[in-house]
Amino acid sequence: MKLLEQKYKEEIVPKLMEDFKLHNKMAVSRITKVTVNVGVGKGLTDNTHNELVANTLQRITGQKASITKARKSISAFKIREGMIVGYKVTLRGKRMYDFLNKLVNISFPRVRDFHGLDADKNIDEQGNMTIGFKEHVVFPEIKFDEVEKLHGLEVSITNTAKNKEQGLALFRLLGFPIKK
Repeated sequence: MKLLEQKYKEEIVPKLMEDFKLHNKMAVSRITKVTVNVGVGKGLTDNTHNELVANTLQRITGQKASITKARKSISAFKIREGMIVGYKVTLRGKRMYDFLNKLVNISFPRVRDFHGLDADKNIDEQGNMTIGFKEHVVFPEIKFDEVEKLHGLEVSITNTAKNKEQGLALFRLLGFPIKK
């Protein structure tokens, strides 16, 4: 199997240049970063839950998670300014391509009742994609029998596409299972 980064350079760039009539390969849209985000939700005050989420995120991405703190207090949600409300990891370079390869080839096929991504719901007007997972166990680093608590996570893929059409073309060529 060809590495995703190599496939992008050798096959996808020429195809996108031809499809969008671009003359410079620097004008071709490319993925700049992948952000994996988990909100702690009900575990706001539970430190063991927070550690579990941070550890899970580190196992999935191979990178230490950074803490996301509340910017302002919201009494209805019992959130105070400065409380830990989530964790996130930003991937770039080789780790980003490795994660995307794992996402497309291993994680999506493991999602129960998965019939492909909906371009209208998952891709915004700038061509960036956001995918939500209800359970973190679809990733191969997580063994189902070791899971104490299930939690969801969000994967945001940012690219340099000028519009939704270019972003959609890039994701299709990268092998993302997008419904027609």
